[in-house]
Amino acid sequence: MVPPSRAVQPADAANRGWPDRIETWLFDLDNTLYPASSAIFGAVTARMTAFVAAHVGVTLDAAAALRRRYVADHGSTLRGLMVEHGVAPNDFLADVHNVDIDHMERDETLDRAIGRLGGRKLIFTSATVAHAERVLARRGLRHHFDTIFDITAADYVPKPAPTTYDRLIARHGVVPHAAAMIDDVADNLAPAARLGMVTVWVPETAALVRSHTDRDHIHHVAPDLTRWLAELTAVRSAG
Repeated sequence: MVPPSRAVQPADAANRGWPDRIETWLFDLDNTLYPASSAIFGAVTARMTAFVAAHVGVTLDAAAALRRRYVADHGSTLRGLMVEHGVAPNDFLADVHNVDIDHMERDETLDRAIGRLGGRKLIFTSATVAHAERVLARRGLRHHFDTIFDITAADYVPKPAPTTYDRLIARHGVVPHAAAMIDDVADNLAPAARLGMVTVWVPETAALVRSHTDRDHIHHVAPDLTRWLAELTAVRSAG
């Protein structure tokens, strides 16, 4: 397993040879296949808070506190609402993903870099298929992905619950030791690493990188995924 301090450069990754054995690439969606600066996930979060406030009958500040507790106790806002309030998941999911993404731009560099990766590519998201389809269409990336494994396919149990990874692996025939997972949430990579996958972390800030330097489940760090993959595939092509 490669510690983060040695795992930042795509050239190092290519020279180690691990990309050549990757059969399946698992990509997270939000804040991974588009930059966190797009503020899409922030808009989704704001709608989650508003949904909690309206459904539970509390202020927005109280709803924000409830959301944090739901995540801590149940793994997600949705799971907390389902368990504690009997909320129908589809009502929640349709509401919170009703955000404007018209400002999102295509990324032709990312498109080319993903296209140069060998193996199949899957989306592994705690959002919905509908949300993923919208985002991928705006980014010009939909054609790369064989399927989208979403929160419904996960039986509404979000990452990083190990049972959700097991469900994905079983449904799509993923061989963990021949797979790589890319995600912006460091904790989501821990189950993947335990299963034997190569992990790539897409942190939002340099401060996050500094706070996770001791995480041995983070094998590679890609602050700019588009650039990182482009350099990785360029090194492989040159080799």
